[in-house]
Amino acid sequence: MVQASPAVLPLSAIVTRLRAAGCVFAEDEAELLISTARTPTELVAMVERRVVGLPLEHVLGWAEFHGRRFDVDPGVFVPRRRTEFLVDQAAALLRPGSVVVDLCCGSGALGAALVADRNRGPGAGHRPVELYAADIDPAAVRCARRNVDFVGGRVYEGDLYEPLPGTLRGRVGVLLANVPYVPTEEIDLLPTEARVHEARVALDGGTDGLDVLRRVTAEAGRWLAPGGHLLFETSERQVPEAVAIVARDGLVPRVADSEELYATVVIGTRPSG
Repeated sequence: MVQASPAVLPLSAIVTRLRAAGCVFAEDEAELLISTARTPTELVAMVERRVVGLPLEHVLGWAEFHGRRFDVDPGVFVPRRRTEFLVDQAAALLRPGSVVVDLCCGSGALGAALVADRNRGPGAGHRPVELYAADIDPAAVRCARRNVDFVGGRVYEGDLYEPLPGTLRGRVGVLLANVPYVPTEEIDLLPTEARVHEARVALDGGTDGLDVLRRVTAEAGRWLAPGGHLLFETSERQVPEAVAIVARDGLVPRVADSEELYATVVIGTRPSG
């Protein structure tokens, strides 16, 4: 940790520059930049990158998610705080020795956060959770491997289920699918930080925002264990169609939401019979 001296770049000067660039939480961001920079020169460079519009997490090189810090490389989808609600819902369904798959994993933060306490915390037992993650974006895969390796998981590069080991079919207890759900025509309405600096493949959900979800649910029943669960995030207005898609593909849907985090999660369960 390096505290920049006033002669190099004082806190007040950083706050002023960030505020002028439109950063709403300029004071908090300035403190994070100062505490993360290893040298005064690096601090100056980090401030410049933030001022020109790079997401704070890409400038820092990490994002805080579900009480932990995870690496987030430039161009990789930044895990949103609202998605912590999805992890909480999955945690309530997790069992000792479960197989977890994190599709469209991005940085791998969701799957890693879900299994971290089970595999490394004080309550970790003798049946660790197995974690497998996959993403089509090579940059995301490189980033995810660092985060997922920490909890003993494995990351694969490829399209949805395609790169996963076939031995997982019928064994998955929790399937996280943080699929893109922004309709194509609404991509240009996203904040610049997402639209310009995150991979489009992590944002664009097709004409109605549910194209990738349809592909996930179509195969989910083959990968889930009896009684296994698929969980994904969606917007409130997409819920009726998302629920219908889940039901059409043989899963039993239910909806959970959090007003505090403005998050909506759909859970599809494979019948046990």
